[in-house]
Amino acid sequence: MKRTLVDYRGFSLRRLNEPRFSHLKLLGGWLVYFALYFLTENLIPVERCHPIHCALDDRIPFVEYFAVFYVGWYAFVFGALLYYLLVDVESFRGLSKFILVTQLVAMICYILFPSRQDLRPESFTRDNLFTQTMAFIYSFDTSTGVCPSLHAAYSFGVCSTVLKDRLVSQAGKWGVCLFTLMVCLAVCFVKQHSALDVAAAIPLGLLAETIAYGKSWWLPRLQRRA
Repeated sequence: MKRTLVDYRGFSLRRLNEPRFSHLKLLGGWLVYFALYFLTENLIPVERCHPIHCALDDRIPFVEYFAVFYVGWYAFVFGALLYYLLVDVESFRGLSKFILVTQLVAMICYILFPSRQDLRPESFTRDNLFTQTMAFIYSFDTSTGVCPSLHAAYSFGVCSTVLKDRLVSQAGKWGVCLFTLMVCLAVCFVKQHSALDVAAAIPLGLLAETIAYGKSWWLPRLQRRA
């Protein structure tokens, strides 16, 4: 069974409320998220943020090569959204709702319980493309608003969506699961998050899954569509 592209010919903003195009309104959630992200990043001082730390963090070294997965995450999430936007509207709806829930809950957490991490290395022992990449990311991405990790939560959403997709091969599903795991490891190894941030993303993902898919939780949904 082959996919066919969704026909967006004839789309205009005046037709956004039509059933054929109404799913595009879900993209508006990103505007709200970026606005809240800007506010939390600039209006909540570091001094008010609670440091997130656990003993496991001290055992995890900085490994710059995990920058591949940390940066690859952007293509992972954007690519999944674009792919399903073009070929499977229902999967796009589910993934978008999942992400919107994680964004909303995470922002509430960042506002009510401001968090930060103090794990970043003060200097790098090596100078290479990977350390330069992380230095660049550190320069614009503050160490505040970290718990729960949206890197992990979004990845759970993409993984959940792909696992439900009966047209994705088993190899593809295993690949997505592996990449999701590597992202969760990467945020810790490049010192962007505490292991606690990743752990906090798990119940957040379960909540998003329940809200996005209602009673059709991921395992029974996967079984019905297999």
